[in-house]
Amino acid sequence: MTIIVTGASGLLGSALVRALEGEGERVVRLVRRAPQGAQEAFWQPAEGILDPSVLDGADGVVHLAGAPIADRRWSDAYKRELVRSRVESTRTLVRAMREVARRPEVFVSASGVDFYGDTGDTVVDEQTGKGTGFLSDLCEQWEGEARTVGELGVRAAQLRTGLALSSRGGALGRMLPIFRLGLGAPLGTGRQWWSWITEDDWVRAVLHILRNREISGPVNLTSPSPVTNVEFTRTLGKAMRKGTMPMPVPPFALSLGLGEFAREGLLSSHRISPAKLLDSAYGFTHTGLDEALRAVL
Repeated sequence: MTIIVTGASGLLGSALVRALEGEGERVVRLVRRAPQGAQEAFWQPAEGILDPSVLDGADGVVHLAGAPIADRRWSDAYKRELVRSRVESTRTLVRAMREVARRPEVFVSASGVDFYGDTGDTVVDEQTGKGTGFLSDLCEQWEGEARTVGELGVRAAQLRTGLALSSRGGALGRMLPIFRLGLGAPLGTGRQWWSWITEDDWVRAVLHILRNREISGPVNLTSPSPVTNVEFTRTLGKAMRKGTMPMPVPPFALSLGLGEFAREGLLSSHRISPAKLLDSAYGFTHTGLDEALRAVL
């Protein structure tokens, strides 16, 4: 297959590209600098610049590009950038697909479990409706733009990804230095559910979605075994052979350091079921957090 990938230099994007190329697929990365070889193509998503011929005849597009959610405090300006970088880039890809004769068969676009908002102890799957909050609104706009490819006869799937576990970076990468010092601690009450997935399972699940024509719409990319933040903290400390702090980090301290992201990104509860993956006979490599962290670390 020929697969177009945006966000190919990111944590999950780079892992997906390695897997695709390792299986003999042709990957074309969309980049915002001068391309370095035939495996790259130039685009400027915010300006709507993309040569449609890049997509002509491709089998699929995997769209992972977007400004980082947790890299800085959310000012009003940065929140607009978080939305714009996702919606405008998606719009640019869809516009290019309209102009080609041989459109891709599938368009896989990133999203997040934040779509559901804070769901407490309730188990939710892809049939559950939208929640409330900035991230939920962002996901709704992002997914809505991606679904417009359905008008072109292109199968569309939106990846509602949970906490992706990788030792190379991401959320877990930020936690590791703290836990190495034995300073890991529950966040807030610690009762909020965290739905996670290993980098390996995320990549395999995306390959599964690309190749399975029966899968479309939102797909939860999480393991079938979510855990509370308290359990996550305890299990990560054990995996690193380190103790953890007995006292939780209070919400006000998190908000002081991280602003609005603390409430929506760390203290919200997401008890997610990956119903579509399970119904499509996807076999998870890692289902328990303990063995997943051992494998990742």
